[in-house]
Amino acid sequence: MTNQTKKNRLVMIDNGHGAETRGKCSPDGSHREWKWTREIARRLADELRERGLDTQLLVTEDADVPLAERCRRANQAAAGKDAVLISIHNNAAGDGSRWLEASGWCAFVSGNASAASRRLAGLLTEESLRCGLGGNRARPPSGYWTANLAICRDTVCPAVLTENMFQDNLKDVEFLASEEGKEAIVALHVDAILKYFNI
Repeated sequence: MTNQTKKNRLVMIDNGHGAETRGKCSPDGSHREWKWTREIARRLADELRERGLDTQLLVTEDADVPLAERCRRANQAAAGKDAVLISIHNNAAGDGSRWLEASGWCAFVSGNASAASRRLAGLLTEESLRCGLGGNRARPPSGYWTANLAICRDTVCPAVLTENMFQDNLKDVEFLASEEGKEAIVALHVDAILKYFNI
């Protein structure tokens, strides 16, 4: 791989939701999605930069940035680059008022997803399963889900949204809060992205 090839690559990391977004937390309020995703996004960016990949945080604000603006930022940054986008979230099975049983990690692409988006989603899912984070829910044969998500649908580069465990499952929340859990989530993203770029 030439230095020019490496320089042309870009990983964009989106962390969904902002400090003022209603809900998006564990039933006891100990876990806040906006805060956790921003920490993971920063850690992931640092790890990828250490591996020599140009990496950009789409949202540096604590406030919620509208989807249209996030897509605009991504499309502007991706122009002329071999770029990918990962949008980091936490899942929920209910309205956040009580603990539930659904657990585990999963990935989503849009209905108009490119083959590259689907390949990246598959690699991310493989890494999550290798880490033992499959959870207790059935998954489609592809290993990832398809949904009409603007951050994946309206961006010009391969894009995957990851749902990193359930914020209304007590064991998942304990895992997400632990250093072991944070390291595992970051590592699965790093490893999948490196494999995607054949590094």
